[in-house]
Amino acid sequence: MPGGWMPAHRNSPYRTQNWTLTKPAAAGRDGIVVAQNREAAEAGAAILAAGGNAADAAVATAFALAAVEPWNSGLGGIGFALVLPAGATRAKVVDFGPVSSRNTRAADYPLTGRETRDLFPWPEVADDRNIHGPLSFCIPSAVAGYATLHEAFGTGRPAADLLAPALALAHRGLARDWFTTLKIAAAAPLLRRYPESARLYLPDGLPPVPPDQGAPGFLPLGRLPETLERLAEAGLRDFYDGGVARDLVADIARLGGVVDGQDLAGCRALVRDAPTIAWRDDWTLHAAGGLTAAPTLAAVVAGMAPVPRPSAGPDAAWFSALSRVMRQAYAERLAGLGAAGLEPGDTCTSHLTVVDRDGMLVSMTTTLLSSMGSRVVLPGTGVLMNNGVMWFDPRPDSANPIAPGVRPLCNMCPVIVTPRSGEGPRLAAGASGGRRILASVYQLLAFLIDFGMDPQAAAHAPRIDVSGPDGASADARLAPEVLDALAAEGPLAVVEHGVLPVNFACPNVVRVENGAATGCSDVASPWSAAVAAAPPA
Repeated sequence: MPGGWMPAHRNSPYRTQNWTLTKPAAAGRDGIVVAQNREAAEAGAAILAAGGNAADAAVATAFALAAVEPWNSGLGGIGFALVLPAGATRAKVVDFGPVSSRNTRAADYPLTGRETRDLFPWPEVADDRNIHGPLSFCIPSAVAGYATLHEAFGTGRPAADLLAPALALAHRGLARDWFTTLKIAAAAPLLRRYPESARLYLPDGLPPVPPDQGAPGFLPLGRLPETLERLAEAGLRDFYDGGVARDLVADIARLGGVVDGQDLAGCRALVRDAPTIAWRDDWTLHAAGGLTAAPTLAAVVAGMAPVPRPSAGPDAAWFSALSRVMRQAYAERLAGLGAAGLEPGDTCTSHLTVVDRDGMLVSMTTTLLSSMGSRVVLPGTGVLMNNGVMWFDPRPDSANPIAPGVRPLCNMCPVIVTPRSGEGPRLAAGASGGRRILASVYQLLAFLIDFGMDPQAAAHAPRIDVSGPDGASADARLAPEVLDALAAEGPLAVVEHGVLPVNFACPNVVRVENGAATGCSDVASPWSAAVAAAPPA
C-alpha cells in the first residue's frame, strides 16, 4: 500500500460512524419504564405516576408503541411477558406467542427450488408468500396478551385509561423524522405492493422525508386511532369477537388470507409459572420457556459457569469462551428444535421493562417479526399484521414445518433475575433483534451480575454476537486483543453497532434494590429511553 499505511487493526471494518454515543439512565423510587421509544416510555411512566402498577404501565407502553414505532410491534403482533409481583419469588409468564391459523396449509407454500433471498437457511417459497402478504399472517395475539396482563396483574383501572396515551399519539400521527424515513425506505419495495400500506407510508409513491428545518410533522395512521377508540369503548376482547374482529376478518378474507373469525375468537393468552435457570449458585433467571430462546440461554449459562470472571471486566479469554459456548449452544438448538432459530437480523421487535414503586417487575417482548411485519396494513382497522409464518421452515419434513394451529420456534428472550438468598438486586431485561437477542441478553446479564456494572455501563459496553454455529460478529470498539482471540476461534466479522441497529440486538434493563431503581436502554437505538415516574401527587 502506498506509504505503508494500514488500518489500525487487521480486522478493522469500514467505519460509517465517527462519534461517541451515550444514552442517559433513569433512576428513582416511584417506578421506571424503559422502552424503544421515549414517548411510549413516558406514557407508561404517566400511568405509574397516576397510581397504576407495573402491569398497567406495561400495557399502556405497549399500546403506545403501536402508534410511535409501528414497524416494531403493534396490535397485529405477538409476544411474551414476564411478571414478578412485589414480594413474590417466582415469576409468571403471560404467553401470547405465535400460533398459525387453523386454516394454514403447507400446500399453500410451494417451494421454487431456489434458495431464499432472506436470511433463513431454507428454500424459497413461491412469491415469498411466507415472508410478506396475507398468507404470512399468524393469529395476532398481542391484544389478548395485553388484556391478560391487565386483568391478571393490573390494579383494575379501566382499559380505556391505559389506551388513552396510545390514542392521543395515534391521533397525532407518526413522527416524520429521519429515522422514520430510514425505516420506511428499507421496507418500501414491499410496502408498495399493498394499497393501504402504500397509501399511509409512501405518500406520492416515495418514503416521507422531514422538512428542511423545523419540526418534523406527522404521518396519519389510517384507521388505527378509530380502532383504539373502539377498543377503549367496547373492551379489548372486541378485537377477537366484536366489531373490530369482524372488520379484521373481512379485510383478511378480501386479501386472500386464511386467519378467520374462529381463529380470533379462540385466541387467548396463557398464564403459567416461569421456568427458571440457575446462574451459578447465587441467582435465579426466570424465563419465558417453551419455543423461545430460553432453552438455549440455559445452555449458554451452564457452559459459561466454569469460565473465570476477570476482576477487571470481560477480557479476550472470556469473549473467546463465550464465542465457543454460544456456537455449541446454537448447534444443539438447530439440531433439536429446528432451523427457525436463524431469524433475520432486521426484525420488527420491541422490548420494554418496567418496575413500579412497590417493586413489581415486568419484562415484555412483542414483535411483528420482520421490519413492518407482513407489510400489510388492513384498511378497515389500520392494523399492521405480523408475518409469523416466516418462523416456520417450509420444508415439509423439517423439525419446524408449516402446519395448522401450531407454534413455531422464535427467539424472544424476556428475563427477570432474582437473588437466591432473597437479598440483593432484582433485574428485568430483554432485547429486540431477532436471532441476535440471545447473545445480547446473556452479555447484558453477565455485565451486571458477574462484572458488577451498573445498568448504564452495561448498556454501553461493546458486545459480540453469535447467531449460529458457524461464526461470530464483534463490535469494532472491542480491544484488538479481543478481536484477535475471537478471530482465532473461527470466522469473524468486525462490525459497528450503528444508529440503524442491525448488527447487534437492542437490550434494555431495570435494576431495583432497596426500593431504588435504575434503568437504561441500548445506546445505539435512536428513539429509546428510560423514564422515571414522577412521585404521586
